[in-house]
Amino acid sequence: MARNLDQALGDGGMPLLTHLGLSFERYGEGWAEARWNPTALACNPLGTVHGGVYGVVHDAAMNFAASSALDRGDRVATLDLSYQTIRASQAGQALVVRGEVVRLTGSVAYLEATVHDGDRALVSRGAGTFLVRRRSP
Repeated sequence: MARNLDQALGDGGMPLLTHLGLSFERYGEGWAEARWNPTALACNPLGTVHGGVYGVVHDAAMNFAASSALDRGDRVATLDLSYQTIRASQAGQALVVRGEVVRLTGSVAYLEATVHDGDRALVSRGAGTFLVRRRSP
């Protein structure tokens, strides 16, 4: 059963995500989805989403997905994050972000994240390794 993260829907507890145009809308055990309409703040002077912003988005989606697979009080911290931008996206473009747990061990979580456009074309993909910090019994 998925951990109750309803209070984290929206900005996931990170106001920066709202400024970038990201809003988490759904989750289940080991996955999370967000709607992303990049704002001008997320874009470079040419009007396309800045490459580094994808890193923030992937990290947030994977963190939310990992949290949904953990017990209350357990946390994750990013150890490694890599991502590729496949095609450019623009401010205001309707995008869908999804983070998923690939494998969860007692101390490490492996995750993947994707960004797709309205035609389901892949815009960006990422992978991450996270340290799992279990609460003390």
